[in-house]
Amino acid sequence: MTTLAWVILIINTGSAWLLMIAIFIISLVVQSRFKSKFRQYAEMPLLSGLSGAEVAEKMLRDNYIYDVKVISVEGQLTDHYNPEDKTVNLSPDVYYSRSVAAAAVAAHECGHALQHAKAYSWLTFRTAIVPAINVASKLVQWTLFIGVMLIAFAGNPYVLMIGVVALALVTFFSFVTLPVEFDASNRALAWLNSNNTVMQSNGEHEQAKDALWWAAMTYVVAALSSLAALLYYISFLNRRN
Repeated sequence: MTTLAWVILIINTGSAWLLMIAIFIISLVVQSRFKSKFRQYAEMPLLSGLSGAEVAEKMLRDNYIYDVKVISVEGQLTDHYNPEDKTVNLSPDVYYSRSVAAAAVAAHECGHALQHAKAYSWLTFRTAIVPAINVASKLVQWTLFIGVMLIAFAGNPYVLMIGVVALALVTFFSFVTLPVEFDASNRALAWLNSNNTVMQSNGEHEQAKDALWWAAMTYVVAALSSLAALLYYISFLNRRN
């Protein structure tokens, strides 16, 4: 059976909620695994002795990027690249740590800076649709709940339709994010390996690769969760109609 046929079957049988539960369980497993891997590799000292901040600054320099700052931000797992002010933002656990995990995360965020500098098409597109997605995200917060109430008690489907369209946009955005994240990890691993920031001989490269793979899986599960929610509300709307 084709993917489209499966989607139609899920909608028509009203079993999208089963998909939501399954993906929710998978999400918990992936999140737990990712955090476990990060803790494990955070305890493994980097043979080169570089901190996360030093890894980030070195990767930027090696790629001739001099207009991006590396700064420390509060929180745990709050690492991100901000294209608006061109900053690589690293959590304290990454910024100061001299571990395999810190090197992997720092290089990944610099991978986004490299995408920005090279005008990577998926990142450019993702950035362009952010304003629309911000509006859609705000709509989702209240239109779905109110829409379900209105369709259940007043038979009015229009608010829920707006919520479904908004959720479809958010879901689309989550899938657009996937190639951006995978490409950033690929750029990070290629650079880490090319200059021996992480060593092949003692397994550092495989550990960094493993950490980034599990991080990427959290984005995959998030995208699937959003899709499952979208299918659920579509099936609810279809049943009421």
